[in-house]
Amino acid sequence: MKYLMMSAAVLTLAACSQETTSGANENDASAVAETEMADQVLASERLDAVLAEQDDEVKARYEYRHPKETLEFFGVEPGMTVVDSLAGAVWYTGILSDYLGVDGRVIAADYSMDMWPLFGGFATEEWIENRSTWTTDFVARVDESRDEDDAPVSAIVYGSLPEGMHGTADVVMMVRATHHFNRFEDDGGFFTEALGDAMNVLKPGGVLGFVQHRAPEGNSDEWATGDNGYVKQSRIISFVEGAGFELVETSEVNANPKDVPTEEDIVWRLPPTFGTSEENPELRAEMEAIGESDRMTLKFRKPE
Repeated sequence: MKYLMMSAAVLTLAACSQETTSGANENDASAVAETEMADQVLASERLDAVLAEQDDEVKARYEYRHPKETLEFFGVEPGMTVVDSLAGAVWYTGILSDYLGVDGRVIAADYSMDMWPLFGGFATEEWIENRSTWTTDFVARVDESRDEDDAPVSAIVYGSLPEGMHGTADVVMMVRATHHFNRFEDDGGFFTEALGDAMNVLKPGGVLGFVQHRAPEGNSDEWATGDNGYVKQSRIISFVEGAGFELVETSEVNANPKDVPTEEDIVWRLPPTFGTSEENPELRAEMEAIGESDRMTLKFRKPE
């Protein structure tokens, strides 16, 4: 009987211990969840503040570029290392530098020097020669307006990723840059090259995010190669998955159902370029009524 009583007491104590441990685990999980939520709130408030500080000319683009929603969809947070393809002083490198903070890092990435001559037109020999120093010139330009608590910025060109950068990035962003990668893929494998660099620079589980002018799926593949600015969403997904990335999610945050291009249209007919209506006020008004292009927003992940 004494043994049975002792056994019962031990079982009771064990049960209490399990309940205590379970309660502690639940409390720990709750604390972690609360901390993560608080961090997300702080990050969101920081991003709001960064975007509010931009010039009015930049803010005017928010209606179509949705920077807050886009960065949050890609999971960009302060302290991360983010690659910005076809980087600009504001879009997105300037915004990222402010947002990521001193513990973060921005890697600005430009097209391969072998790719620029294929553009023709503006890409003269003199222009290309000047572009050859872009990695240092761009960083110097950004540093002129970078504060002490902003993320440092470095620069690379696709096809020349330093091995020391392998596995260092949390997110690679390709925003309105992929139509050129795609249009010149057959000329030098530039899309393949860029995706290879993205795979190498990302940490396992890192995110590759796209925002790209979206071609109607019913338009011909020949029209939608990127020469007209538009690429089909199905093309991007299949090509990126073929490079080894996993599609995580798609978003319509940058969609514009008013933009339904025919095969006679180019994306640069729309604001802010108005490439076909400089001397036609009526046509310009039509383009303004459409707004900026319809855009896909895609989130891929490098496998763990």
